[in-house]
Amino acid sequence: MDSSKQEKHSYMITNPKDNMEIRPLYDLESGTWTYLILDKISKQSVLIDPVLERLDRDLNYLQELGYTLSLTIDTHMHADHITSAGDLRDKTQCESYASEHSGATCASKFLKDGDLFAIGNLKFHVIHTPGHTPCSISLLLNNQYLFSGDALFVRGCGRTDFQGGSAEALYKSITEKLFSLPDDTIVLPGHDYKGFLSTTIGEEKKWNPRITGKSLEEFKEIMDNLNLPEPKKIHEAVPANRACGKVS
Repeated sequence: MDSSKQEKHSYMITNPKDNMEIRPLYDLESGTWTYLILDKISKQSVLIDPVLERLDRDLNYLQELGYTLSLTIDTHMHADHITSAGDLRDKTQCESYASEHSGATCASKFLKDGDLFAIGNLKFHVIHTPGHTPCSISLLLNNQYLFSGDALFVRGCGRTDFQGGSAEALYKSITEKLFSLPDDTIVLPGHDYKGFLSTTIGEEKKWNPRITGKSLEEFKEIMDNLNLPEPKKIHEAVPANRACGKVS
């Protein structure tokens, strides 16, 4: 494995003050970041946006580290990969959370804008950030780390041309909600295709080429002309994810 791929599997964020760690795990095929968040006191953990093909990797990693998986969270109904939330729930008895707008009737709990919940020392605030999809949410952890799903990327953002996407809604989600967070908020996106892991709200306000200095009309023009190919798995992934990844 080359060094760039290895780095994407070995990087971690430690926060001794909150007794927590964030371990990003990468799926090369879909460019998806899954985030394993560890509460070092209670030995409980949370997985954000787990990928079905990486089920064994994630289960083995949890066993090696000695943590209990308490919860999985999907930030939206993904079109490029199938979630492993259902299989993880079967194998670990964890709960699976999804947006109230997701249509995933199998979820243990449905999250709405402004919800607050905690797993041990890990305190989450739910921010509804539609635009990529109507059900997209971002998660603010301990008022410091933002898991932005497919809303905000490092120097980019999620596409808005399918699954009920809306450039206007995404522009408002980013500029009115996410950009209202403190500049030093660390942003951990749902995808990366350019070799990045994290950014900050301040950096994206200053340097994001799709948003910075752009009016809503200019943003819509950019998004309407991306001409991106349809995700390879969209026709199987979306219905499967509404069933928490349970494929027939």
